[in-house]
Amino acid sequence: MNRNLTGWLLLLPAALLLVTFTHYPALGTLYHSLFSTPKAGRAAVWVGLDNYQAMAADPVFWQSLKNNLLFALGTIPTSIALALAMALLVNGKLRGRAFLRLSYFTPTILPMIAVANIWLFFFTPGYGLLEQVTGLFGLPTHNWLGSRDTALACLIAVTIWKEAGFFMIFYLAALQSIAPVLGEAASLEGAGRWYFFRRVTFPLLMPTTLFVLVNAVINSFRLVDHIVVMTRGGPDNASQLLLYYIYDVGFKFWDTAYAAALTMVLLVILAAFALGQFVLLDRRVHYR
Repeated sequence: MNRNLTGWLLLLPAALLLVTFTHYPALGTLYHSLFSTPKAGRAAVWVGLDNYQAMAADPVFWQSLKNNLLFALGTIPTSIALALAMALLVNGKLRGRAFLRLSYFTPTILPMIAVANIWLFFFTPGYGLLEQVTGLFGLPTHNWLGSRDTALACLIAVTIWKEAGFFMIFYLAALQSIAPVLGEAASLEGAGRWYFFRRVTFPLLMPTTLFVLVNAVINSFRLVDHIVVMTRGGPDNASQLLLYYIYDVGFKFWDTAYAAALTMVLLVILAAFALGQFVLLDRRVHYR
């Protein structure tokens, strides 16, 4: 009995934080999404699923959702693969390894607003760094952030540059925890580097991959800072992502009830992705 009580008391602080800052806000958001937005002199009234019906007929919502899925598809696999490649490189014995690790990790510690402003200069038409490079090949000037065809791709490139170094740290720590005797045994058996990576290293990295994947999915649906500085969702909603649309609806149009309904959809999407990741990768993570 005392042992059980001690266990619950140890869990109590974390449980309180989880309920206060996760479960209670989620339930509160669900509650407010079923009411209208209160106005001056008019209290909120029960509207049921009206906000969700309005969402189904909202073309900007569907455009934001489509953009977000494309954004996630562009950033998640690329940033994870790049992070793993960088970790493998800096884990080896090479000259200047410490400086290379610092270089890879530097984008992570830069403020997101500062990063957005740096890349804003890179994409500036006419005299930006990217324009200078393309000009060397005789290519015409292009408004990278002002074109529907390239605005979202620019945000994807910035996000990959920002996140790959962060994910690299986790992979590097996981690589350093792998016993060197495994590599020595594999070399004695005549296994090549690619075979050893595919059969030994990568399976041992699966718990880290699952952790990184969950974080990458969450990050792909919570981007706001870069959009505020670089595109503001334009042009013509070409770079509008779901969380930025929620910000627009809630804090620019002051339609808090509709923003709550959009937030619930975002929570459901993230929960579905997280559940799918744990179900599909569970057998690969818990190896013997």
